[in-house]
Amino acid sequence: MASLSPLDQIAERVEHLLVRHEQLQRTNELLAEQVAALTQERDSLRSRLQAARHRIDALIERLPATPETKDPE
Repeated sequence: MASLSPLDQIAERVEHLLVRHEQLQRTNELLAEQVAALTQERDSLRSRLQAARHRIDALIERLPATPETKDPE
């Protein structure tokens, strides 16, 4: 098998780098999609948590006041 000329070696390397670049771009796109989905999920969970806190606060306000217990003398 004949060895590749320096120009052929450079061309082969460039082709390899182009393929790798495309792979990395796709990986980056997928990661960006995952970040967007997780960000949306986080925001939704924060909103649900805030709503639950408001409901709990409202329930606490509706509880009857308990009389203070007196210390035995």
